[in-house]
Amino acid sequence: MRVNLYNFYIIYLSLEYNSIGSSQNLMPKKPLFEGLVIDEQDRVVEVIYVGDEPCYVVDDIGFRRHIPAEQVDRQVLESMSEMIEGHEEFLSEQTAKMLGQEDIFSQAMISSQLKNIDKQFENLIQTGIPEDTRTYMGMMGFYIRINVHGDVVEIEQPGVIDLGEE
Repeated sequence: MRVNLYNFYIIYLSLEYNSIGSSQNLMPKKPLFEGLVIDEQDRVVEVIYVGDEPCYVVDDIGFRRHIPAEQVDRQVLESMSEMIEGHEEFLSEQTAKMLGQEDIFSQAMISSQLKNIDKQFENLIQTGIPEDTRTYMGMMGFYIRINVHGDVVEIEQPGVIDLGEE
């Protein structure tokens, strides 16, 4: 299993940032990975809103396909969830080190959040990832390639480390 600790860390911080507010006071939906999604021709896809729903727009030989952002975002989050599964202890230890909080209680709290990551992702889908965090992810080389149907073809995470198979 391979995971990029820095991308995981900034997603974790986004989860923490978004959990500060009340879950009843959620902001409008935003595309999670705006600016980080490219098409199969390496072009950054545009984001537009159809009503209240954010969509990634893929140019299919002149035809603009509007793909609900949540459809793509959930595929990426599912992939991240699979990378985390079974490695919660290691990731919580490394995240605590990055936060400078290596005590047992901080690690236990982070580990608990990782074990309930699906609930955390639901909040993230509602609130989005802060723009500066997405910018940082892009500078680190993170991107998501989708096809004209909105299927995630590739998730590029430079600097991944091998966690090994269990």
